[in-house]
Amino acid sequence: EKYCCTVEEAIISIGFRPPPCVYSQHGMDMGIVNAGNLPVYDDIQKELLQLCEDLIWNKDPDATEKLLHYAQTHAQGGKKVVQTDGWRNESVEERLEYALVKGIEKYVIEDTEEARQNKERYPRPLNIIEGPLMNGMKIVGDLFGAGKMFLPQVIKSARVMKKAVGHLIPFMEEEREKLRALSGSTEEDDPYQGTIVLATVKGDVHDIGKNIVGVVLGCNNFRVIDLGVMTPCDRILKAALENKADIIGLSGLITPSLDEMIFVAKEMERLEIRIPLLIGGATTSKTHTAVKIAPRYSAPVIHVLDASKSVVVCSQLLDESLKDDFFEEIREEYEDIRQDHYDSLKERKYLSLEQARNKRFYYDWKTENKPVKPQFLGTRVFEDYDLQKLVDYIDWKPFFDVWQLRGRYPNRGFPKIFNDKIVGEEAKKVYNEAQNLLKSLITENKLKAKGLIGFWPARSIKDDIYLYDTEEKLQNLESIAKFCGLRQQVEKDSGSTDPYYCLSDFISPLESGVSDYLGLFAVACFGVDELCKEYEKQSDDYSIIMVKALADRLAEAFAEELHERVRKEFWAYCKNEQLEFSDLRKIRYDGIRPAAGYPCQPDHTEKITMWRLANIEEATGIQLTESLAMFPASAVSGLYFSNPASRYFAVGKILKDQVEDYALRKNVPVAEIEKWLGPILGYDSE
Repeated sequence: EKYCCTVEEAIISIGFRPPPCVYSQHGMDMGIVNAGNLPVYDDIQKELLQLCEDLIWNKDPDATEKLLHYAQTHAQGGKKVVQTDGWRNESVEERLEYALVKGIEKYVIEDTEEARQNKERYPRPLNIIEGPLMNGMKIVGDLFGAGKMFLPQVIKSARVMKKAVGHLIPFMEEEREKLRALSGSTEEDDPYQGTIVLATVKGDVHDIGKNIVGVVLGCNNFRVIDLGVMTPCDRILKAALENKADIIGLSGLITPSLDEMIFVAKEMERLEIRIPLLIGGATTSKTHTAVKIAPRYSAPVIHVLDASKSVVVCSQLLDESLKDDFFEEIREEYEDIRQDHYDSLKERKYLSLEQARNKRFYYDWKTENKPVKPQFLGTRVFEDYDLQKLVDYIDWKPFFDVWQLRGRYPNRGFPKIFNDKIVGEEAKKVYNEAQNLLKSLITENKLKAKGLIGFWPARSIKDDIYLYDTEEKLQNLESIAKFCGLRQQVEKDSGSTDPYYCLSDFISPLESGVSDYLGLFAVACFGVDELCKEYEKQSDDYSIIMVKALADRLAEAFAEELHERVRKEFWAYCKNEQLEFSDLRKIRYDGIRPAAGYPCQPDHTEKITMWRLANIEEATGIQLTESLAMFPASAVSGLYFSNPASRYFAVGKILKDQVEDYALRKNVPVAEIEKWLGPILGYDSE
């Protein structure tokens, strides 16, 4: 049976108010507690803990009297307990460890200096790093690994560590110069568990996940060399060799980054480099790593899901007694994944492209409501958009995902996450800090939002959408742009009547004679890099990650708010729409805004057409990298469809007949198309 509590225990809880975790630590599954007053079990004073357990478990006949006496002698008189800096009375080593575990920056410089002045105990600055600082970070790493600390707390601890080390660096450099003068040698003892080179690969500008991994590894005594974003292969390998790296970590968010990771693995094999390779990022997966990357490199290649897993993987790779068995286990697991993948390709059934087109989505353009003409044709640019307007449109769930704070049912999502008994308190704390920073960023104009929308007459021909300057040009079939679509081909269940979708299905066919239109948008949040450079000077990883996470949320909110204005004002096909924010999240409006590189249209090269058509870079400053990632990183773009029957879907795997047809329509070699569409190919292209 589930253990809740007896009437007697309820009376104890009300009368004495022992810490709730005393009950939960000993098996209670449910209780009514003050969620804002949940201390860590290990932090409860030993005397109080013993008294509570004696009373709850009836271990001492005098337990009631003893706890009463304790309550009387420790009473607060109903007044709020004032937090003191009592820990400041401890030794400098204990103070440094406490500051690291609690993420307190206030005294770390003076405490580090006090330790440095103690030449008898710490003859070299390095001894302080190896001693109390590493001891404190070891506690942080252990608590994080045990689930007793959360990512925001870890990153705050890392901020304290960096400030302490930053204070010691000038003295270490001075010592190094003296060593060089005396002996000509600059060799030093290496206090780290290992050296790891991290990089976001060439063409990709996203780095929040990589930054978090770097911080967590640093907290666990790894030396991290972070090469930043858009890092070419030769620079990654050069840095790894120069720094005698033990591990290389590659990160990427967009699908073209997957090919760059494959290229890096091939180059490492060609150059006979045998450094373990870690793969991470939102677009990566264990299957892709096992199927596409691992076979091209004979040293370990391992997919790492998130920051918390990176420490375990790196530790095992560098443990002489474990690494061989660990690599062999990974090798066998990835071989099984590859076999399952290729078996699934054989088992999966497809329709030919022609069959799929015959089962396309059908919309009765003659009898259904006719498409509405936008209020203007061409583009409109939004300079310095009011950020305050966007705050109410922020979706906070992805923000908490960045910090790896995930509530469990029924407390998933925002704001229910605050009720979660495990992460709720930390989520609320991070949210409040985000609100304060967001207010500062807006009132002090530290970030700037820019965007663009545009509308054009459009018609579909098979799987493509043609755009025209004017209706008159349409009559002469003088198109100014063509968006190519991809159609679903994976065979649906035998009982399914679902059509095989392509985005062109939602635009009126040329032969219908019905006027229709297509829109596009691109929005971004500028100023993040400049802010992060300032935070970097202060060794403030926490604020770097926070401002990037907020900028991403603002860009997405900009896309959401602008789409609402498009529906009600600029295109005005839903003038009377009245939806709550929760309805927007559930897409209860008419129309869609699919993005290139996402499931409805997995081809990133469609962005090139968008940028040329609307002169997006010239008008807004939003650029495309060589891998077609948007820069700045906090940017969103896509197409607007007004059709009330339009919906989001996933193209899924496709066959070579569609790839060849698509290449012909885009006038691009098949091999080039296979490169960009690699993740959705239903066949092995090599």
